Amino acid sequence: MNTVDTTRARRGRMGRIGTAAGVHAVLLTYTLIAIFPVVIVVLNSFKNRRGIFTEPLALPTAETFSTEGYATVLNQGNFLLYYGNSLIVTIVSLFLILLCGAMAAHALSEYRFKLNTLLGVYLILGIMVPIRLGTVAILQLMVDLSLVNTLVSLILVYTAQGLPVAIFILTEFMRTLSRDIKDCARVDGLSEYRIFFEVVLPLIRPVLATVAVFSMIPIWNDLWFPLILASSDATKTVTLGVQQFIGQYTVNWSAVLASLSIAILPVLVLYAIFSRQLISGITAGAVKG
Repeated sequence: MNTVDTTRARRGRMGRIGTAAGVHAVLLTYTLIAIFPVVIVVLNSFKNRRGIFTEPLALPTAETFSTEGYATVLNQGNFLLYYGNSLIVTIVSLFLILLCGAMAAHALSEYRFKLNTLLGVYLILGIMVPIRLGTVAILQLMVDLSLVNTLVSLILVYTAQGLPVAIFILTEFMRTLSRDIKDCARVDGLSEYRIFFEVVLPLIRPVLATVAVFSMIPIWNDLWFPLILASSDATKTVTLGVQQFIGQYTVNWSAVLASLSIAILPVLVLYAIFSRQLISGITAGAVKG
């Protein structure tokens, strides 16, 4: 390789390094901007009132550190019950979304029939039209079924809300899977159910994690349907409980910030657990799509 080629290769390598550095700088800046409010809320939840107003951006010190806000939340608010309700609703809804969504996506991607395209268009309409537009009809349906103030009503609504997106994403990904693997499984005598559970599901695990994270956040953070369908104290979710708690303790900022930190925690834990799968699923979808 002569000097000119060496110089060009070096310039090309430096250009790629510079581009990557610029992209990482932009992403890092965005990350800092995104997590800054969360960090401030969590830090100030461990301060007393004086520390919150005098040093809102500083770390808790011996003079300002306090867990009084968390004590108030745990003693005055029934947050353990609210947490349990939110966990039940979120976990069951995610299970139904992933199971039913994956099975429907497998059918749409694997089998060709006359209504295949029509069902795809129907799912896209389900994504475009917000489910909240049908709040009155949903409430009337739940009243007729005697499901008001039950967790079942929330589970049904959230499952219906998450299925269109889940089916759409999973269908597009499953269409990129090799048919040879499934045909080999059929030759070996596996039934269609075993092919789905033992062959297809392991291959789409990263995408399932991506769908789970994207579906979990709106379910956990939703305030609209818990307020309308399950507002009794026995069925309140943590988001509704935090909202009402803030209304009662607007002057107790330690308690308000502590309640917000408690509500934020599950989303952060979920992302920490599934971050690798989430990134893998997004990357796979970008490459295969």
